[in-house]
Parts: sequence; structure tokens; C-alpha cells
Amino acid sequence: MHRTHSTAGAASRVALELAGGLAAVTLLSLALQAWLTIAPTVLAASVLVYLVMAALIYRAWTPPGEFGWANRITLARAVLVAALGGVLVAPDIVQRHGAVLATLALLVIVLDGLDGWVARTVDGESRFGARFDMEVDALLIMFLAIAVVLAERAGAWVLVIGGIRYAFVAAGWMLPWLRGDLPPSTWRKAVCVVQGVVLAAALVPWLPAGVAQTALALSLAALIHSFGRDTLWLWRHRAAGAA
Repeated sequence: MHRTHSTAGAASRVALELAGGLAAVTLLSLALQAWLTIAPTVLAASVLVYLVMAALIYRAWTPPGEFGWANRITLARAVLVAALGGVLVAPDIVQRHGAVLATLALLVIVLDGLDGWVARTVDGESRFGARFDMEVDALLIMFLAIAVVLAERAGAWVLVIGGIRYAFVAAGWMLPWLRGDLPPSTWRKAVCVVQGVVLAAALVPWLPAGVAQTALALSLAALIHSFGRDTLWLWRHRAAGAA
């Protein structure tokens, strides 16, 4: 009975954290709506994106106790990503205010370093926290790739940058060995950060298109190399286990 009450209490606390995130994304979207003079559909889209994220977070939450400051910072990153995702329903805003979207994205990237530091030094690292952080990163990169295409800063090939991680996850449904745990990798983390920075920079209007597209192509090459290396590692360890 005590464990049931404890679990219910932890779930309620997480629900309150997520409700705070909903309030934050609503206020941020309203501020963007007033500042950039955009349609209310952007607010609705941002809230919808956040609600989907919140439902997945709530379902995935397993640790007992407090949500923790590291996860709160990651939740703040999720709020920014949801606001960025909502703007994608208004391509004209993406084209006219690329610098604003790039600033939001860079703030998400900066906070990425902070939540990791807090997890290591204050809260303690957890499997949930690492997954939460990774999914926010992946969604940011996907939204940025779409924004770059909508802004006509590069062709549809840039969507590979945003979609490759989700393609990898989908492949894992058919090939279970792709769902294995990978060892920590500084290269993998660096490539992830580079994707976000390069995509965000590509949205800045005064960066020459040729420079942006070259950087995006190099970024994609690094990403393919990173996923290829991880896939090979998983295959080798799957083969060794099968033997």
C-alpha cells in the first residue's frame, strides 16, 4: 500500500512538472505571436507538439521520487523545441525570422550542456534522463531540418539530417540487434551538437547560402559516419553474441 501511494505521489509530481511546461510553452508562443505578428495557429501547433511530448514523457517516467533539476532543464528545452515546432506551420514566418528561430535553437543547445552537468553533479544520471535528453535533441534536429527547407536555404536532402535517427529507430523494430546499448562516445555527442549548430546557423539570412549548404553537406557526412560506425559496432556485438 505504501509503495502504491509513493508511486501515485511521484506520478502526480511529474504531472505538475509537465503542467508547468504547458503553461511555459503557452506563454512563450503568445510572446512570439505578439512579437512576430503570427497567426494563432502557431500557438495551437506549439501546444499540440508539447502535449504529445508531455504524454510520452509521462508514460516513460519510471524512477520514484523527485523529477530533479536536470530533467527540469531538459523540460525547459522541450518547451523551446515545441515553440520552434509550432512555427513550422507558418512557412512565411520561418523565411522572414530565421535569426529568431536560430536563437531559440542555440538556446536549446546551450541548455543541453547545462542539464548534463546538473545530472552528473547534482541529481545523479539516470536512464530516463539520458533518454529524455536524447529525444529532445532528435526532435530539435528534425524541426530545424524542416525549417531550413521551408526557409529555402537548402534542398529537401537536408531532411535526411533530421530523419536519419528516426529511420534508425524504425529499423530497430525489424532488427532487434539495432536496439542494443551503445558505449559512450565523445564523437557521437560532438556530431549531435554540430548538427544543431549548423542547422541553426543555416537559418540566419546573412550567412551566404553556399556556405550554409557546404556546412550542411559536411555535417550530414559526419552524421552518416557516426550512425554507420554505431551500426557496425552493434552488428559485430550481435554476431559475437549469436556465436
